[in-house]
Amino acid sequence: MSPKHTTVRRALRRTTLVTTLTAAGLLTAAGSAFAHVTVHPGSYPKGATDGTLTFRVPNEEDDADTTQVQVFLPTDHPIPSVLVTPEPGWTAEVKTTKLKNPIKTDDGTINEAVSQITWTKGKIEPGQYQDFSVAFGQLPDDTDQLALKTLQTYSDGKVVRWIEEPKPGQAEPENPAPLLHLTKATDEAAPSASASAAPKPSAAAAGDSTTRGLGIAGLIAGVLGIGTAAVALYRSRSARR
Repeated sequence: MSPKHTTVRRALRRTTLVTTLTAAGLLTAAGSAFAHVTVHPGSYPKGATDGTLTFRVPNEEDDADTTQVQVFLPTDHPIPSVLVTPEPGWTAEVKTTKLKNPIKTDDGTINEAVSQITWTKGKIEPGQYQDFSVAFGQLPDDTDQLALKTLQTYSDGKVVRWIEEPKPGQAEPENPAPLLHLTKATDEAAPSASASAAPKPSAAAAGDSTTRGLGIAGLIAGVLGIGTAAVALYRSRSARR
């Protein structure tokens, strides 16, 4: 296969992946970030309890499946416990480690925390992605962000290390680690307005919401059109060869 043909195949593969994620409403405005392992949501309040983190793992290789995903949780700002959501075809293993600095809570002292979560025995095929979700017991309250370093292993033996942390004022690294930002904790004791007292949306607001929805639908349709055009171009060049 010629280098030119390989380049066309890779470009088509990327276009297909972008189209798939956009159609699902999952593409962000971060340019090529679709090719990175990311965590969702991207932020939680410090010390949050009983929440869920979802790791989105795309495969941008042309001819290899992703067969293993390893997420490493920091132990200097530990997460004491997690529960893994079962994913069809995948087996999850959670490892813990003893803490150098135990966590003191109202319920006692915590001496261990989760250090690693590994998913194996499944596969993510080229041009596809997989979501892996975990429920956490409590997030730390002594840091502004967590770098959840991840290793992505392919069926051909290649390992992509998503472990680089971005630095202020510098461009995004080539293999950035999924980042979870921890915001200032909200005052849970503050009274909340009752549902009956909540203001009803105005007709103008409803119309604006509808307009935005149509705009988003148009954007998705446009991207799908680009994907179709790319496929047609690829087939046309192949036919001429």
